[in-house]
Amino acid sequence: MRKWNSAFAALAASYISVVLVIVLLLCSAFYLYFSNQYKEELQGRNRLILDNTARTLEASVLQRVQQIYLEISLNQKAALRVLSDTSLPANLSKVNSLQEMLNMQVSNHSDLIQAVHLYAPKQRLLLSSLHGLKFGADQQAGAAYWMDWVNGMSRNPRNSFWSEARFVPDDIVSSIPGGSGSQLITYAHSYPFQSSGADSEVLIAIDVKESALRLILQNMMPARYQSSFIATPSGGIVAGSNPDAAAQADTYAASIASALASNETTGSLSRQIGGSTYVISYQDLPSTGWKLFSAAPANLFYEKWSVVKKVILSLCLLALLIGIGLSGILARINYHPVKRLLHTIRSLTGPLPGHAVNEFSLIDSAFTRLSDKVTTLEGTLEANSPHIRQNIILNLLQNSPPPGSAAGDPVFLGLPAEHTRYCCLLLNTRGAYARMSLSGMQAAMDGLTGTLEAIRLPGSRILAEELPDKQIVVIVSAREASEALLGQLSARIAAETRQQFQLGLQLSQGGWVDAVSLLHTSYAEAQTLMKYAYFLPERLVLKDRSLLETEQSLDEIPQPVLMRFKDKLQTRQPGETLAALEQLLSVMREGRYPADYCHFVLANTVFMYSDYLKSIRYTPSACGHLDLYNEYIAQADIRQLQEWFAASISTFIADTQKRNSDRALSAIESAKAYIGEHLSGDLSLDAVSAKVFISPKYLSKLFKEELGITYTDYITGVRMEEARRLIEKNSMTIEQVAATVGYGTTPYFIKRFKEIYGCTPGNYLRTVHTAQPPQAGISMG
Repeated sequence: MRKWNSAFAALAASYISVVLVIVLLLCSAFYLYFSNQYKEELQGRNRLILDNTARTLEASVLQRVQQIYLEISLNQKAALRVLSDTSLPANLSKVNSLQEMLNMQVSNHSDLIQAVHLYAPKQRLLLSSLHGLKFGADQQAGAAYWMDWVNGMSRNPRNSFWSEARFVPDDIVSSIPGGSGSQLITYAHSYPFQSSGADSEVLIAIDVKESALRLILQNMMPARYQSSFIATPSGGIVAGSNPDAAAQADTYAASIASALASNETTGSLSRQIGGSTYVISYQDLPSTGWKLFSAAPANLFYEKWSVVKKVILSLCLLALLIGIGLSGILARINYHPVKRLLHTIRSLTGPLPGHAVNEFSLIDSAFTRLSDKVTTLEGTLEANSPHIRQNIILNLLQNSPPPGSAAGDPVFLGLPAEHTRYCCLLLNTRGAYARMSLSGMQAAMDGLTGTLEAIRLPGSRILAEELPDKQIVVIVSAREASEALLGQLSARIAAETRQQFQLGLQLSQGGWVDAVSLLHTSYAEAQTLMKYAYFLPERLVLKDRSLLETEQSLDEIPQPVLMRFKDKLQTRQPGETLAALEQLLSVMREGRYPADYCHFVLANTVFMYSDYLKSIRYTPSACGHLDLYNEYIAQADIRQLQEWFAASISTFIADTQKRNSDRALSAIESAKAYIGEHLSGDLSLDAVSAKVFISPKYLSKLFKEELGITYTDYITGVRMEEARRLIEKNSMTIEQVAATVGYGTTPYFIKRFKEIYGCTPGNYLRTVHTAQPPQAGISMG
């Protein structure tokens, strides 16, 4: 064989092809993922910087300015009203104090503000920390420097106003061009607070230094941002990180207009400026309506991305080299089993044809020979197909199908391919074979499964298989789920079983499923419903879906119902005992209690019944020992259980009553002896009857019939007689006597003693010992 036609070369080529595809896919995925991730990270970091800068501007400048206004308006109410009043000439002292206060505010915030002005529109009066008091202020020299915010407020329907940035010289009255000055932004607010600019009595204006805003921008914004500035809603620039930021308004005019037109509070956009691409980011300053902008060249904004691309490319090349190396290794590893297979084929089949192109051709020739042998085996498998089908069905019902496509193939099971709905029915035949021999039982089972499979209903196919527990499962297939079909099939099955066994066998119906592989769920539902056949023997077909919900119930039978049978059993009254048993069984049948729980309760009831019989040493007259549990599990359903219980209890009570007639007198004597020895203890009817092994009711009856008094009267008489004897000895207190004869409280003992003897214990003692005084040290209370 030529080298390039070998299986090894084919494996190596296939592995290398897979590696190339995987590496290319990984390169593409990494590029897209890291590209988006890095860009999102940069944009998120930029938004965070802008947000922090905006918060700093708000807290360090804008809110401080508003706080200065509040301090002036709240602390100088009287002086402000004098400023707007006609009586100003008479109150110049207040004006002087007001100007001192303005000067103090400027001094306290000299890093932020240049001056504070008060303007009364009606009087045309200006009071300034910088220019003093000016009457007719709108006509004064330099009025242009304050009339811009005065006019702005007069046209403003709101109560505050931020002016555009403007240059204000230090000497506003000088007509000489040039000179020193400052870039200022004025914040004006009406007084009173809620009045509009046109309706205000006084305008309070604060000149904010543009340099304060510029310093924050320089400190907060990274150096890579070429320009950072604050723009007003009109598009003007009030401050920037560069001193000449206002001159850049035209450069960024389009970007500012796009940002102002957007409803978003934060964002970014790309613009061509001066032949280069810039990333323009913006953030709202909500208290002023301004927007904070930053501009950076795109190549600086994404400068690290080129490094990331190179790293991704290098990693992909490295992965490609490693993949090619691993391809060779894997090809050699996977070729080794092919060589072993060829060796095995040669040793089993002898020499192979020499015209094969490569190893795969040799293997193909070997499998052709093997196919002929497999064909020979198909006949054998066909003969065993019933047993194979039975095993597959059992595995499907247990949700453990064997490997292979036949496990879930309905055609292999003999079901039509066009049928897409399946259902399991479970036939309880265990009671029908109770009296059959093993061979007769197997013959009956085979006959019944054959009869069931012979049933033909339109649009359906039926399979029947014997289960290990001697029940029969019926699998129904149909084109669509049909409750009517199940009803017809159930009626036919009931008729067939009644004809064959002369009795009605119970049948449970699982739900419809849409795949053969899901038959185990339908079978599980049928099994669950069959649990309730024991408690519902009158129902030949169990299909009530509410029983499936009952199986999940956590309800428990009320404790009084559970204990009533035990209590009535101890009374040995057949009617009441059987009535209690019937009530318990009725609660099980009518309530929403799981079948397993009800079986558990019945088993406990049988164990309790057995323990009670053993506790009274009862031995049946018909046989020498008790085997109640095996008798219980032999009952086919709850009706037979009730009949068995009734017969057993009736026999037990009859035998017990016969035996008790001989033990009545000895029981009374035992009870009397116990009472005499335990006067201070619990002498209730239940306690004493348990000690002498008879029921409380029967002990009370014996006392009445044999002694002529009730049990309670007998106990009272014995206790009072002993109390009288102890009192006559005069060696105990009344409290001690009461406790000795079994009375927990002394007043009740005195009451009962007086009812019996006609006097209190103390009076009785004095009557008995009138001639003999009590011993010293004894207190009779």
